[in-house]
Amino acid sequence: MAEIVGRPDEIPLVAIVGPTGAGKTALAVALARAWPIEAVSVDSRQVYRRMDVGTGKPTPDERRLLRHHLLDLVEPDEPYDAARFARDAAAAIADIHARGPRPVLVGGTGLYLKALLHGLSPLPPADLELRRRLRAEAATEGRAALHRRLEELDPETAARLHPRDLMRVTRALEIALVTGRPASASRGRGRPATASPYRVLTIGLTMARRDLYARLEARVDRMLAEGLLREVEGLLAAGFGPDLPAMQGIGYRHLTPVLTRGASLDEAVSAMKRDTRRYAKRQWTWFARVQVAHWVTVEADDVAGATGQVKRMIETAGIFG
Repeated sequence: MAEIVGRPDEIPLVAIVGPTGAGKTALAVALARAWPIEAVSVDSRQVYRRMDVGTGKPTPDERRLLRHHLLDLVEPDEPYDAARFARDAAAAIADIHARGPRPVLVGGTGLYLKALLHGLSPLPPADLELRRRLRAEAATEGRAALHRRLEELDPETAARLHPRDLMRVTRALEIALVTGRPASASRGRGRPATASPYRVLTIGLTMARRDLYARLEARVDRMLAEGLLREVEGLLAAGFGPDLPAMQGIGYRHLTPVLTRGASLDEAVSAMKRDTRRYAKRQWTWFARVQVAHWVTVEADDVAGATGQVKRMIETAGIFG
């Protein structure tokens, strides 16, 4: 019997999670042929407008077959975080449920999923003076120096953050210095599961690592063929600077030096493929730590096989009635 987290009186949800490139969107589109569902994207990059190719947003055809929520919410220079996602996702789920379709969470941003289902740990408010000093330190000594300082105080968080991600590195340092405890010490703590308004069946997609890495490398090549370099060039031309958190995503941070200072495109693509593999590995690690009712192994290019398995799990669980 498939396990469902929650009580019978709560809104039923299916969450399709797992590493990037495993076929989550394709699976959700396939499920839309069996049930009247709508997807709620759980992706920290797809919330940004103008960033389509590099974030792997659903294609126009996929959006016609399955309505997607929480795409294209903000401009690349607007702040967006897990707490805001939790509010936006809750509103989208309530709307979908009230109209009759079944909401399905689709994505691989583990922190966003945690924020929605379990809440976020309370953290200290911003210390603007400390933040100003840290930013000044980064300006004079370099971002790498700030990241090394974080490694000393909170190695777990430092390992998750890119040294150029000034906003998140600064915030993590701020938390460690203000509270005397690393931000990572609060990870996993949230509101009790019983406080959740949802009854959730979580299904994780996985794939043989060799097959997934091959898919990810092919996807990078496809993104470049589809105009990722032009997309980054357009963002820079529109005034969205490379320091923005949105521009620190995979692909954007790699291709910006190619356009701004003539860095090697081949080296940038190689680094992009490497970092995509590393990101997938981090996602595997994250979801291995959370409650996933079922893992489904997707064979390379065999979404139909995985769809059959997932359909049986949903039917057995009775999550859609």
